[in-house]
Amino acid sequence: MFTEKDLQQIEKHGLTPDAVERQLENFRRGFPFLKVVRAASPGDGVMVVGDAEAAAAVARYEREADRLGIVKFVPASGAATRMFKELFEFVNEGKRGKGIDTLLDNIGRFAFWPELKAVLPPDADDKATVRAIVKDGLGYGQKPKGLVTFHAYPEGARKAVEEHLVEGAVYAAARGVARIHFTVSPEHIAGFETLLAEKVPVYERRFGIRYDISFSVQKPSTDTIAVNPDNTPFRQDDGTLLFRPAGHGALVENLNEIDADLVFIKNIDNVTTDARRGDTIRYKKVLAGILLDLQNRAFEYLKALEVGGAELEPIVEFIEQRLCVKLPADYDSALLRAVLDRPIRVCGMVRNEGEPGGGPFWASNADGTQSLQIAESSQIAPADLPLMKAATHFNPVDLVCGVRDSKGRKFDLRRYTDPATGFISSKSSGGRELRAQELPGLWNGTMSRWNTIFVDVPITTFSPVKVVQDLLRPQHQ
Repeated sequence: MFTEKDLQQIEKHGLTPDAVERQLENFRRGFPFLKVVRAASPGDGVMVVGDAEAAAAVARYEREADRLGIVKFVPASGAATRMFKELFEFVNEGKRGKGIDTLLDNIGRFAFWPELKAVLPPDADDKATVRAIVKDGLGYGQKPKGLVTFHAYPEGARKAVEEHLVEGAVYAAARGVARIHFTVSPEHIAGFETLLAEKVPVYERRFGIRYDISFSVQKPSTDTIAVNPDNTPFRQDDGTLLFRPAGHGALVENLNEIDADLVFIKNIDNVTTDARRGDTIRYKKVLAGILLDLQNRAFEYLKALEVGGAELEPIVEFIEQRLCVKLPADYDSALLRAVLDRPIRVCGMVRNEGEPGGGPFWASNADGTQSLQIAESSQIAPADLPLMKAATHFNPVDLVCGVRDSKGRKFDLRRYTDPATGFISSKSSGGRELRAQELPGLWNGTMSRWNTIFVDVPITTFSPVKVVQDLLRPQHQ
């Protein structure tokens, strides 16, 4: 089926013909739905932390931070296309949605207004103003969200990436250094580097710390082949195959190369202003303190099992009650060891207020256990969708990850994914329909075999910017 030219293209991508054949088989066969049991809720999979417990968790993290390798990991490769979709429709097609009126009526309230005003002719009409935001002028339609100006301060405006510098300094620094890793698209690295070269010294002086900033790009070897609606390989006008990035699940490769004990993960657009950041800082430390406590206990129980003669009852209780893994009736000590010897993540979960996003669920696993998973609607069978509607919480992408084992070695995170949890979506290229395959999401199936703990966190820790008008919300003003 593949020509000599195809094979060269596959190899150049860092893929093998077998891997591409497996991808084609996934298109033909489809992916199974997640075996969800019920939505996790407070007291049943979502931990609600009291004030005293929260204070103890914060104290633990602050006490131990300086002996840990800590990295703040920020997926930042997405272009801001969706954020400005309505603006493009207005400029390109003349479609004037309600959002355009909201934007123009409040244009002076956006932090990027001084920059925009500087490039606008005095007689600019509505279309020229919007064009200057997304095209010539600010050029935001071609930039990643991290390089969009989000917030205004008396001393000057900040771009989204700068707010992550601030966060890194206040909750992710150890021994005077804040390590932050951004995953970016190759074409945007220079833009990030230029901005950070200017801004990093400013924040280093302000916080009295040093930054260690690194970047990586999504690997081409994680791309997936696109197919026609009949599942035959999609060919571009020049006859070549089309490979597409496989979504944020591919970033497990990047995460796997981070040398750290503890990794904070949060999306580039989920930031707020200094005045409202208190809860974000506190709950990041709460999640980290809970992780350190659970990880330490898991390691102790693992050692006891390895030595032999350990009493199983307290270990089983810890696994079921604290690690939220329900064991089958016929468990043995080998299963207990397997459960304890895994990467661990503690995820903030926000009360459901109608925001889009995956949710926390109990799911059945092949080894007979039930555990917590973050599931998107695309992973859930139509018959199970009422369970999704019953969910009290949703996933704001607020994770703290423990990625070393009890002997201090790094886990190979690729061993803890569930490849069967990818999904297929309909897209188009050059006006032609195609089917695309995404890897399991980074915090969905890609972390499927991690120990997962959900913690109720306040909505104030979640302030994403999905469309440009979100910057008018109080969290960004």
